[in-house]
Amino acid sequence: MPLPLAPIALFALRTGTVAATVWVVRCALTPRPGRTDQRAEDALDDLDEGIAAHAPTDRTGQRNLAARVKRVFRWGDGGIEIDAGLMARWRVTRIGRAADGAEASGGDI
Repeated sequence: MPLPLAPIALFALRTGTVAATVWVVRCALTPRPGRTDQRAEDALDDLDEGIAAHAPTDRTGQRNLAARVKRVFRWGDGGIEIDAGLMARWRVTRIGRAADGAEASGGDI
């Protein structure tokens, strides 16, 4: 006598869906160890307030942007200080193919 697989398959699908959902939620809620790079923290602390953008003179296609906003909000006997800093780099490099198929730098953009 053949074994009816339809009821078993539905139960397995339901149970597998619940197990996968529990696993995804557990992974999302588990804290991951991070790291703080002290060099980056010092660079952000050294930023001047405002926005600055520039391009280096080496013509690599690189653009740099830095921004900082520092504000103090007081009410009553207390308050908070907000210090937000941003440093970003955008670099576009053109890559060409050499005759033998190896990658080579395409030069300036």
